Amino acid sequence: MPARTPYPHRMKACPMPETQQTTPQTSMAVTQTVISIVMFTFIGYLNIGIPLAVLPGYVHSDLGFGAVIAGLVISVQYLATLISRPWASRIIDNLGSKKAVQIGLTGCGLSGVFMLVPVWLDSWPMASLVILLIGRVILGSAESLVGSGSIGWGIGRVGAQNTAKVISWNGIASYGALAIGAPLGVWMVDSLGLWTVGVSIMLLCALGLYLTWHKQAAPIVPGERLPFMHVLGRVFPHGMGLALGGIGFGTIATFITLYYASNHWPNAALCLTLFGGSFIAARLLFGNLINRLGGFRVAIVCLSVESLGLLLLWMAPTPELALA
Repeated sequence: MPARTPYPHRMKACPMPETQQTTPQTSMAVTQTVISIVMFTFIGYLNIGIPLAVLPGYVHSDLGFGAVIAGLVISVQYLATLISRPWASRIIDNLGSKKAVQIGLTGCGLSGVFMLVPVWLDSWPMASLVILLIGRVILGSAESLVGSGSIGWGIGRVGAQNTAKVISWNGIASYGALAIGAPLGVWMVDSLGLWTVGVSIMLLCALGLYLTWHKQAAPIVPGERLPFMHVLGRVFPHGMGLALGGIGFGTIATFITLYYASNHWPNAALCLTLFGGSFIAARLLFGNLINRLGGFRVAIVCLSVESLGLLLLWMAPTPELALA
């Protein structure tokens, strides 16, 4: 997920040389630096959000596959993100976070090509599906680099003491992009056609690469590295809690379009927008609760609220109540 730090396996970092210290001194300067870097997360997740509300319907209605296959097209991206985490971390460690973000944006742009090709292969549904799946795998792997790389880049620029701020803004950027991207993708497809999704992804990535070109990189900090599986064992209990919390997002992102269509409800993308907007509002309004009440208590409350929301979505007789 967006809030994960890319350096869980770097346990003992060497002190940064004084000549490489780039940490701004004022809170406003720190925030400006962080925002200027997490905007690449915004671009990366905008590439995810744009096709999010249109792909399930395209696979189900246009290509003629079932709901399981439509869900697979969405979920395979997140599976690729999970599997590629160790690989992405090694790239960040060895090449630097800026280079990782650039590689990730290039991968996102390539996924746009794979999103564009099926438009020309409507008469071959299976070929279109295979190409879409390849593009989703590429996009998921690229997201590992862009999301984690942006966090590492931000921490490297503003200092480890501002890690929480970097992760917070990175989460806002990611879910903000999903909130904007979903209705934007629906509007583009309804107005101009599915080809606009692939083209917009390629253009966004080209813009992102251009913006990274002259931006100051964070220094590569050497340190002791632990095996990935060793780190996984340490974070697994807490990570499972986060994974369970992510089920709600996965359910909405994958099936909300088909669920709305099965009930003949309009504006499925609005559900994704409200979800992303609510995430941002909660992060801004209640961000300090963890420090005050502790992570365990906050997690229990959040999981309870999430369960209530999914229950309400399931039982809602109208789209308005479902949006609540």
